[in-house]
Amino acid sequence: MRLLIPALAAAAALAQDWPQFRGNPKLNGIATSTLPKTLKVAWTWEAGDSIESSPAIAGGVVYIGSQAGELSALDLATGKLKWKYKTDGAIGESSPAVAGGLVYVGDLNGYVHAVDATTGKGVWKHKAFSEIKSSPVVVGDRVLIGSYDENLYALNARTGKEIWSFKTQGPVHCTPGAMNGFTYVSGCDEKFRAIRISDGTEAFQVDSESYIGASPALTETGAYFGTYDNQVVAIDLVGRKVSWRYEHPQRKFPFYSSAAVLGDKVILGGRDKMLHCLNARTGKAIWTFMTRARIESSPAIADTRVFFGSNDGRLYAVDVNTGQQVWEFEAGSPLSSSPAIGGGRLVIGSQDGKLYCFGG
Repeated sequence: MRLLIPALAAAAALAQDWPQFRGNPKLNGIATSTLPKTLKVAWTWEAGDSIESSPAIAGGVVYIGSQAGELSALDLATGKLKWKYKTDGAIGESSPAVAGGLVYVGDLNGYVHAVDATTGKGVWKHKAFSEIKSSPVVVGDRVLIGSYDENLYALNARTGKEIWSFKTQGPVHCTPGAMNGFTYVSGCDEKFRAIRISDGTEAFQVDSESYIGASPALTETGAYFGTYDNQVVAIDLVGRKVSWRYEHPQRKFPFYSSAAVLGDKVILGGRDKMLHCLNARTGKAIWTFMTRARIESSPAIADTRVFFGSNDGRLYAVDVNTGQQVWEFEAGSPLSSSPAIGGGRLVIGSQDGKLYCFGG
């Protein structure tokens, strides 16, 4: 039994990780780690340029990309730098994904990089034909990622060789969601697509009727995303159709933030400065929370709290059931990066290049 204890401890640690954008391939923004009731700054770190990428947390290490063109690894407990890896271009919104001992990220020069998670040494890179703002999602032996060259790629996770590519009719800005053998893309071509991960063939598409910058949040039966036409759209994955559309009655602004989905609640930020909580079945508003600037950060949910950044320079926590504010921290610079929650800590980057880690 004593021989099993280290393995069980390692499994428990992995269960509390946030190894990719939105925490998992369903992109639902739900943390598996708890957070202390009262948060305080544990450490900060200077990236040297703007952070629009969102952190990944795996095995007690934080991985973050920056506009300085660097992928960095820091100790979650102390903030001490472990290594830096230089990419071919600036890292925009592409957020690291960690799997199988490698870290994957895309850059604005169109390269996908695979880096050894322990040493920071490059393992392979793959060149697309335009910039990459999509975040990688690892499913089995493949890395799924979109590019502004209008393709969704499936790359071999160990070698970087292209397994297949799927051509859309616009930039693939979103991070692809993945579930039950399919990957789902909310596209700039106004199409929501389900694509088979095995061979890259399209299973179905639904016309969203608007340009989409957000990534789809998935449940077993639905997908949820905001649009540039000021709407939130729900897709019925079983019926393969739009099940509802939500639009605020007064404030007509685009939605760029990706949604978090918990039970019957869909929660996302808008460029109307508000965080919106909607009923997942009906699309009716449950509550809204007003900040002082647009919200492009995607919310993360831990226990009964929703954490998100705003371009007003503040990190907020609100109660998931009531929308009442329970905490805030003033960073002083726009927070368009999305929070990552793992190992009992929350990490988020700011546009002034500072990475914040919060704990008890």
